[in-house]
Amino acid sequence: MSGKKEQWASRVGLVLAMAGNAVGLGNFLRFPAQAAQNGGGAFLIPYLVSFLILGLPLMWMEWGMGRFGGKFGHHSGPGILQSMDRRPIWKYFGVFGLWSNLIIAAYYLYIETWTMAYAGYSIIGGFNPGSKVPQLQMTGSQFMDFVTGEEDNQLLAVSAFGLALFAICIVINVWVLTRGLAKGIEFVSKIGMPLLIVFGVILAIRGLFISPENDVNAIESPFKGLEYVWQPTFDSIWKPNVWVAAAGQVFFTLSIGMGSINCYASYLKEKHDVTLTGATAAWTNEFCEVILGGTILIPIAVAYLGLEAVKSQGGFGLGFHVFPGLFQNWGWLAPAAGFMWFGLLFFAAITSSLAMGQPIMAFLQSEFRLERNQSAIAFGAMLLPFAVPCAILHQETFFNDFDYWAGTFCLVVFALAEAVLFAWFFGMPRGWAELMKGAELRIPIVYYYIMGYVTPTFLILIFLANVFQPAAGWDRYATGLFSNEPLPAWDWHKDGMIGKVLNYDVQAQPGDSPERVAFLAKVRTWRIVDRLAMVGAFAFYAGLVHYAWKRRRRDGLHTGEEPAP
Repeated sequence: MSGKKEQWASRVGLVLAMAGNAVGLGNFLRFPAQAAQNGGGAFLIPYLVSFLILGLPLMWMEWGMGRFGGKFGHHSGPGILQSMDRRPIWKYFGVFGLWSNLIIAAYYLYIETWTMAYAGYSIIGGFNPGSKVPQLQMTGSQFMDFVTGEEDNQLLAVSAFGLALFAICIVINVWVLTRGLAKGIEFVSKIGMPLLIVFGVILAIRGLFISPENDVNAIESPFKGLEYVWQPTFDSIWKPNVWVAAAGQVFFTLSIGMGSINCYASYLKEKHDVTLTGATAAWTNEFCEVILGGTILIPIAVAYLGLEAVKSQGGFGLGFHVFPGLFQNWGWLAPAAGFMWFGLLFFAAITSSLAMGQPIMAFLQSEFRLERNQSAIAFGAMLLPFAVPCAILHQETFFNDFDYWAGTFCLVVFALAEAVLFAWFFGMPRGWAELMKGAELRIPIVYYYIMGYVTPTFLILIFLANVFQPAAGWDRYATGLFSNEPLPAWDWHKDGMIGKVLNYDVQAQPGDSPERVAFLAKVRTWRIVDRLAMVGAFAFYAGLVHYAWKRRRRDGLHTGEEPAP
């Protein structure tokens, strides 16, 4: 690669880019749904504890590892992990930092397309059942069918409108990536993150003014929803399932275990602060998730639907299917409210999707000396074979499978590898010293021991709980050990790793129609294809890494497999 090494233009831009990487759809859709389904305030305590002993330590580790690897010219997972220990295996663990970004981007960009479509439809007066224009009367679920082309028990889900928008979305992302760190990612983050927060604050404040006294369609006060989310309780604090869900949400929301944080941090100089900047990005994410995310979706939905109706709803269902109709109760403000809601989701999505492309581009630039434009186009070309099936097949095929393996399970695998590498191989004395270089925030000494012992142990437990998740739930076995009730027969949970391998989530159930049974059989067949595609993508990146390291040895460059110069 020719030219100067890229750098961030400003510290504010770096923080906003890092926060934008973390702030995504999960902040506004997944967190409220997780809270609603896991006891509201009962979820908050495990969530905050997980953030303190899992989220923050891993965030600092990834910042420190990225900056350390960057001084050897490494800007992606394989090189960054290999630079910290000479054993060759680490660079192949680092492949997860390339592979997961490609697979997640394949379906995440499609969701980003939905936010674009919904924002545009909202601002022109859509979702209005009283409109004189029939085309503007669609409900949220009807519009989703229009964008995706999905029909029940139909494998193909093709919408010309949705595919056109998807192509535009991919082009926008690739074009921004060609602009570089400062003029591309940082520029978008400086615009998108402030607008996201402004839109969120406006919606949150307006939502809190809903009351049955001044809105005939309201049935409860939004403060009942707010109290449910924010009032800590101890009802579920001893339930293992709630802790697993809380830890999973921390992973999802901070974008830990993806390699994007490492990549962004690798462009820092050796004496640039990582402790205060990393903490600032993490707390910005928490503000967007707990304060804004917890004040918009659940309170507004509770005001119009009631608390009990909201508890069983998923975040995506509420956000895309239900919310457009609820905004119609706001009269003249409805089009602007819908645009702000889906606009903030779009900004949350694009700042995250850009962070998925950068590690792959950085790998191609640093290891194969491609120019930025060439690497951006290469990323787009790598993306298409995985993105197109997500857009033209039913979500129960590629879309859902990609989401689980790359967007959930493998994040834990990569983060576990990072924590073990940082604490036990690189070593906590060296790791702590690395974090303290140029530090503007003195991390409390207790985190030395949390990073060294608690965080890796916690990750191992999360990993095992996910792999061996029982159908009855860990809670049932935990309570059964201390009671006289017989333990339920063991079977695998459909959302656990082994259950996913066995396709328990797409097995026919008693009472399913013949059409549904035939459809699920097709889904299972296509899952063989998508899993072979994922394995092939990992092998492809592993092969590129192997070849790149041979080139580095030939050219006399640092590989990490020998003492650092």
